[in-house]
Amino acid sequence: MQVLELRGVRHRYDGRVVLDLERFAVPPGALIAIVGPNGAGKSTLLRLLALLERPSEGAVLLDGRPADLALRRRVTLVEQRPVLLRGTTRQNLEFGLRVRGIRRTEVNRLVDNVAGRLGITPLLDRRRHELSDGEVQRIAVARALAVEPDVLLLDEPASSADRAAAQSLYHALAEERARRPLAVCLASHQLEDAYRWADDVRALADGRLSPVTPENLFRIELPVGAPGDLKHVRVGNVEIAALTDKSGPAILAVPPTDILVSREPLTSSARNVFCGRVTRLVHQRGGAVHVTADVGVELVAVVTEDAARDLGLTPGSPVAFAFKASAVRVF
Repeated sequence: MQVLELRGVRHRYDGRVVLDLERFAVPPGALIAIVGPNGAGKSTLLRLLALLERPSEGAVLLDGRPADLALRRRVTLVEQRPVLLRGTTRQNLEFGLRVRGIRRTEVNRLVDNVAGRLGITPLLDRRRHELSDGEVQRIAVARALAVEPDVLLLDEPASSADRAAAQSLYHALAEERARRPLAVCLASHQLEDAYRWADDVRALADGRLSPVTPENLFRIELPVGAPGDLKHVRVGNVEIAALTDKSGPAILAVPPTDILVSREPLTSSARNVFCGRVTRLVHQRGGAVHVTADVGVELVAVVTEDAARDLGLTPGSPVAFAFKASAVRVF
């Protein structure tokens, strides 16, 4: 059974389709990360899941039933720029609990408990003007967790936090999920955090789910050509060759696992060969290494730890990326 689901959803603003999803589900107890560029539809997706907006077409389901406002209390959204109520941090954390008619002694216990888990106990007596933006985000997450929702929706929850505070927040979410069956769906620009903490990473581009992993997604304008034509598309400072019968506006994707990585260009049939320098290495669970390089445009490739070591890949080292035109996805 899926906890929360969008089915057959098309959502419009001023007649323009901003979200087009056949199905998007948040499984019980999972942490799902949604990534994508600004304007991809991440925030709109979360607002639909939270029932703050009704989809122009399609349905929002909770446990297989059409979600209504009564079920809405099981789902909580923390927006990217949360607003705190007047009063202290403690009063903000108390609000949702008091609305639910919980006794004062139990409210105090729950507030102290969630403040401790989120590391905000020293902030309980502070008011908004005494808090940083990063502290406000953590307080908003604590306020949401205090009412123990079944589904927690987070829009860029660490965008105002420094690195240490962001990792502390993700650790707290992991502990919360270990404590009870909480499903989390968050939007993030930080791919490294998404891969480290999420059970599943999904990419949005122009309101649609990408058929490939989140990296190497580009908005393009395709020239008109015969079906199956080899087309060369300007992306950044390079031209990428792709086989596609599409024309006009589209999304171009280069699967990171289809990129051959070497120190110097190799002789091959690949039509796309670019040279540059490594800018970042990220070691992932399971032994994969994500290699980011500036080759005229920033691209990400995936290699094994052994390959990264054998190639001597470090930030600043020269690198060559090669991939076939047939590997490029256009949708």
